[in-house]
Amino acid sequence: MVADVLVVGAGLAGLRCAVALTELGRDVVVLEAANVVGGRVRTDVVNGFRCDRGFQVLNPAYPAVRRWVDLDALALQSFGAGVMVRRDDGLRVVADPLREPRLLPQTLRSGYLRPAELAALGRWTAQVLVNPGAVMRAPDVTLAQSLDAAGVVGRIRQEILDPFLAGVLVDSYGGSSANFAKLLVRMFALGRPGLPGQGMGALPAQLAARLTQVQLDTPVESVIADGGREVAVVASGSTWRARAVAVATDPVSAARLTPLPEPATKGLVTWWFEAPQAPSTLPLVAVDGRRAGRSPRGPVWNTSVVSAAAPSYAPRGRHLVEATCLLDRPDGDAPEADVLRHIGEIYGCGTSGWRTIIRHRVPLALPVMPPPLHARSAVALGQGVFVCGDHRDTPSIQGALVSGNRTAMAIHAALA
Repeated sequence: MVADVLVVGAGLAGLRCAVALTELGRDVVVLEAANVVGGRVRTDVVNGFRCDRGFQVLNPAYPAVRRWVDLDALALQSFGAGVMVRRDDGLRVVADPLREPRLLPQTLRSGYLRPAELAALGRWTAQVLVNPGAVMRAPDVTLAQSLDAAGVVGRIRQEILDPFLAGVLVDSYGGSSANFAKLLVRMFALGRPGLPGQGMGALPAQLAARLTQVQLDTPVESVIADGGREVAVVASGSTWRARAVAVATDPVSAARLTPLPEPATKGLVTWWFEAPQAPSTLPLVAVDGRRAGRSPRGPVWNTSVVSAAAPSYAPRGRHLVEATCLLDRPDGDAPEADVLRHIGEIYGCGTSGWRTIIRHRVPLALPVMPPPLHARSAVALGQGVFVCGDHRDTPSIQGALVSGNRTAMAIHAALA
């Protein structure tokens, strides 16, 4: 036996599981197939630009982040509390007047402050802002059905909420759990999402720094539980044994290594460009509020001048722009020319001098989260095998960390 516990996968869930078990006095070894920790939370540095794999942000309002992450050490750089919206008559700014008072004049001129629509949106969000626990227990429907039922059907819905939440949920059809979407909206209302100074990859690196036994470049081929006192893991031609194993891989790999069924997943493509001039100086996400028939226009579902919010993501004096496309749409794999054209339309600028830094295709960006919301799935599979990941809780950084911690507690109790 090489350890009390083997953790397969060094993503956020696996790292939190390993850290928690280590703090409880357990001997833990983490096996990771890649050459760096993080799983889906990775940052590529290309010619001085920091480009995360998938447009990800860290919300300091997440309870798990506040509890288990040293935010000060990450030097978080925040986005603004608002959004830019491309309309046929111009690019509008809609921002929280309390958190972004300097943008109040632009918000008042945006054309979106319609009393009936704001009242409907208030009805939709009221309960989750006051009592989020009640929302988790409430009957659930799809996001689209929930917004319809609350009367959120006007321009705020069609031109802001639909494209913005589609990018967040990686779901352009509104089929995700409404209760989960409400919980995410609550987090946006309570916190300012941002980016660490060294990129999103700094988050898993911080967790891994608390561990002493992380084996990189060690892909796991199988997990063998025969009912004995040990569980065997075959990795890179060697057999590792422990009293318990936590499978903390992506959900597709977890289905290969355990009896779990393979869950449905959602994918996206992120593009990173260097622009000679910044198309906007505001640290806001921009969406296209124009419609093509009944659907928003594509292929870009959100874009931002990342260097305006996080200057450390670009060399001094240079400008980094990100754009996200969704793989649940026919144009999710749109060519560079179409992506640049659409970004130019959103910002109202030319893009002929822009340079592509890197493109990331992330087919397993998030597990599908249809209604009804199941915020907790079993982590103990029997015979010393456990599983964790955001597919066992909620598809978010919060869900990954909570799942890892929950699994650690279950393993510790089982080994007592």
